[in-house]
Amino acid sequence: MTVSTQHTGDAALQRIKQLREQIEAHNQQYYQYDAPVISDADYDALMQELLQLEQQFPELQSKDSPTHRIGAAPLESFPQVVHQVPMLSLDNAFSDEEISAFIERTQQRLNQTDIDFVAEPKLDGLAVSLIYENGILKQAATRGDGSRGEDITDNIRTMQCIPLHVTREVPALFEVRGEVYISRKGFAELNQRCQQQGKKLFANPRNAAAGSLRQLDSRVTAQRPLLFYAYGYGVFPDESLPKTQFELLQQLQAWGFPVCREIQLVNGLQGCLDNYRTMETMRPELAFDIDGVVYKVNRFDYQRQLGFVSRAPRWAIARKFPAEEAITQVIAIDVQVGRTGALTPVARLNPTTVGGVVVTNASLHNFHELRQKDIRVDDSVVIRRAGDVIPEVVRVLIDRRPETAMPYKQPEVCPVCGSGLEQEQIVVRCSAGLYCPAQRKEAIKHFASRKAMDIDGLGDKIVNQLLEAGLINTSADLYRLQLSQLIELPRFGHQSAANLLSSIENSRSTTFSRFLYALGIREVGETTAKHLAQQFSDLDALMQVDQQTLEEIDDIGPVVAQHIVSFFQQAHNREVIQQLIQAGINWEVIKPETASMPLLNQRFVLTGV
Repeated sequence: MTVSTQHTGDAALQRIKQLREQIEAHNQQYYQYDAPVISDADYDALMQELLQLEQQFPELQSKDSPTHRIGAAPLESFPQVVHQVPMLSLDNAFSDEEISAFIERTQQRLNQTDIDFVAEPKLDGLAVSLIYENGILKQAATRGDGSRGEDITDNIRTMQCIPLHVTREVPALFEVRGEVYISRKGFAELNQRCQQQGKKLFANPRNAAAGSLRQLDSRVTAQRPLLFYAYGYGVFPDESLPKTQFELLQQLQAWGFPVCREIQLVNGLQGCLDNYRTMETMRPELAFDIDGVVYKVNRFDYQRQLGFVSRAPRWAIARKFPAEEAITQVIAIDVQVGRTGALTPVARLNPTTVGGVVVTNASLHNFHELRQKDIRVDDSVVIRRAGDVIPEVVRVLIDRRPETAMPYKQPEVCPVCGSGLEQEQIVVRCSAGLYCPAQRKEAIKHFASRKAMDIDGLGDKIVNQLLEAGLINTSADLYRLQLSQLIELPRFGHQSAANLLSSIENSRSTTFSRFLYALGIREVGETTAKHLAQQFSDLDALMQVDQQTLEEIDDIGPVVAQHIVSFFQQAHNREVIQQLIQAGINWEVIKPETASMPLLNQRFVLTGV
């Protein structure tokens, strides 16, 4: 193939358009249909000609050009993106009985017995959102917390398999959602390159994909073997939306988006169960990792009728494959103290690989379970890991127990501060509250975490430093930190100190639900915090509420209500809250009647998680 760049004016523009269309068509043949029609050398020649023309005529460059797939200069950080349509999670099922119950509930709510489902392999990757305006990719974002994600547009543009410009007739604005992943072959080749370059190997394809998408330097992303499958939509005009999930996938494929070939349309319970058995058998032979199958009601009008619960749609469920197991040895049993004072025994293990991940620790959950399973140091144990779930010890191999393995003795005092312990059913707690350094540390870490106040850079080591230096005792003290104090600490340079202070400053503006979650009230997770924020117009009203009123709110039972009332009654907590408000923590106040509008009228879309 001969490369010629001797063009001027209109001729250059026409040749550039032609090259872009040809390259995108070849990308589609290669990534969507796995059927390339030209050699790699010919493809490279087309790309080289386009690069030379765009360099010769910079005024003709465009962000939807395939040349943007090589990456750009590093960013300082990722801007935040608010999802116009939240990206929700999925409920999980682990047995035929749970799938049967899901389908029975679906039939009852729809008053229908004959229901089709789309069965989609559940890829082990990272959910992303792609927004197109006039056919051109304008924004790509991670799922994040479901409401906000990270703007990864520059990195997504480096992926050859994702259209930069949809040439078919499409809506003026539409959003495609799907999964970014790395194939098994691509993962092996990536780790081989890392080994040759003396770099750290990736633990598994999912971590490699997530890390690749979150590179500040998109030129690094461009070198990673990332792939994409579309599975749904977000913002989408009703008049352009097909009537079913299966038709939507066909339409997206016609527009140039890769869609998983293993997706099937099935009918009823038996269809779902047969598909699961088939995918379980095919799993080892697939080119990519999957950890289950997702079943979605096919008709969109049925989906809208079914609606959703707090964090997941009622019209879909993920049937997970059985967890993977391995055998290893317990080399120690340590005890961790959490932010609520709960003591958790943790088994330290001889490193072993489970499901492609090296496991060195496993939670024993509580001392009751430790005694029930009779886990001892030096025992050989079976450990299990499913997806991103923390590994657990399934059972002890008694026939391998050595004589040195002695029963574990539960501590009589807090292993961190020496204070007395309190027993609450099967949970053992340190009685010292925030006097205990471990609880103080965990409370501050939780306050700064991504789903709470999102203070970037405030990890384990930094929190430890600040506590040991006496610069902080509560989360409110974070907002009093000075640059001169930080640069005196080890491993703190002027820039890193300034970055931390900037992140703390940015956290002053948040949402009511995030602030409530950040406070660390026992049993108040993200969903409960959102429900509280929807029901109360301001913090003062919530702090004065009684237990009976709280119990009338969805997702809040007597125990949670008691924890909330107790938290706000404690003088120390009220003092810290007052200090946080005085430090400038603020959020937009939403009137209860607006916040509590029925969410069933809104359209929500899966993340594939």
